[in-house]
Amino acid sequence: KKDISVANFITHETHCSRNIEVCRYCSELIPKSEMKNHIESEHVQVTCKCRMKIEKCLLKDHEASACPLRPALCQYCDIQLPFSKLQDHEMFCGARTEPCPGCSLNIMVKDLKEHPRVCG
Repeated sequence: KKDISVANFITHETHCSRNIEVCRYCSELIPKSEMKNHIESEHVQVTCKCRMKIEKCLLKDHEASACPLRPALCQYCDIQLPFSKLQDHEMFCGARTEPCPGCSLNIMVKDLKEHPRVCG
């Protein structure tokens, strides 16, 4: 998959066909001697803590951005909880009230950032 000079092409093609394979899963060029190890280490199915089966090579991305059990921080109290529980927690947490230091009214936590504009 690279440019080869015409003078070396036949030798190069022979060498590649004997020693290199294209992985049937990821289309990477892998030395034939390492193909079994590549498949076992990268493409074996593993089970995430959320019980989803996924290729090992995709697990880190899944855990970081798609797993419903990945850690997430509440925007109101900074507690860490699973992403799947974040929305319900933030609805409850944001509805709590705290007294405004300026006007002493009880303001919902979710509105505290905007309140100073109305509070004066």
